[in-house]
Amino acid sequence: MSNISSAFAGGKAFIPFVTCGDPDIETTERLVLAMAEAGADLIELGVPFSDPTAEGVVIQAANLRALQGGMTTDKAFALVERLRQQTKVPLVFMTYANVVFSYGIERFCARAAEVGLDGLILPDVPFEEKEEFAAPARACGLDLVSLIAPTSHDRIRAIAAQAEGFVYCVSSLGVTGVRSEITTDIGAMVALVKQANPAIPCAVGFGISTPEQAAAMAAVSDGAIVGSAIVKLCAQYGADAVPHVADYVRQMKAAVASAN
Repeated sequence: MSNISSAFAGGKAFIPFVTCGDPDIETTERLVLAMAEAGADLIELGVPFSDPTAEGVVIQAANLRALQGGMTTDKAFALVERLRQQTKVPLVFMTYANVVFSYGIERFCARAAEVGLDGLILPDVPFEEKEEFAAPARACGLDLVSLIAPTSHDRIRAIAAQAEGFVYCVSSLGVTGVRSEITTDIGAMVALVKQANPAIPCAVGFGISTPEQAAAMAAVSDGAIVGSAIVKLCAQYGADAVPHVADYVRQMKAAVASAN
């Protein structure tokens, strides 16, 4: 069982996201450790990029703050290396094809495995082109996590059949960000995934911000992913965000667990 799969072994998973280097790298390190302690089952680390096309304004602003603060891909790898000495929580990078490409795909995957990452999420890589990244990742023991969207329809089964780690179900069309309600039939999406690949976990992201939403999404899937709501706390509190984020993660994990 991959380390990512283990995140779902104990029931419904809560998966928070933070941007590396926002508000600064020391705070990111403290945030990850606090979130793991507060019950996060897997943590997504955003490697900042100047043109994050899948992100809404909140995470775009975090990318900008991190880059202006001097965040680099190498510093993100060094961060994971330090974290691995302090926590076993599964960690995945969420970034863009260009970041991996400019680093060198094989070199990026080798370094990711070396520092102890468990997988990658590349939201701008279409399913049809994923093997260019998935094969080098696989060779290094990393899972390239696939995304499915409400518009994936006939492709959902094909994507699910080849999925590794978990399937990231995108709850809403458009970019990341807090939404007042989620109207997509997530249950139907998850059912299609499970028909094609019964063993693969499905976690839902994009738009989840409240415990009620997290519980509702976890009720029809294997877990909930939250990014923008956490990044908003980082923007609001800066270096003092850690206790606020830890409290939030604790509430969200309890809500997700209630859906077991």
